[in-house]
Amino acid sequence: MSYKQERLEKIIERELGNIILSEVRDERLKFVTITKVTLTNDYSYATVHFRVLGNERQIEATSQTFEEAKGYIKTLLSKKIKMRKVPELRFKYDTSLEYGNRIEQILKNLDNQ
Repeated sequence: MSYKQERLEKIIERELGNIILSEVRDERLKFVTITKVTLTNDYSYATVHFRVLGNERQIEATSQTFEEAKGYIKTLLSKKIKMRKVPELRFKYDTSLEYGNRIEQILKNLDNQ
């Protein structure tokens, strides 16, 4: 991965966090944390990984809210960053924490045996 791509990912991640925190007025998105942004090689798509506090139903509601607000968020992002073409946003729930916890639990079970 190139330095430019990594830098753009961090800039987009930071700006999306600021947009969600200060400019999006939907209360369902107030407890969201952007954990990572991944750009495709041609910068046409950005996969935004997020975490939200809550149960499965709240995660599903947050995903739906992101899909509804995708255009608005992209418009705000285009005003914040200087790119010829702002990438299409894809929102995905970040399951890395659960994955890590599951691996840790397996290792503890092996240790106990």
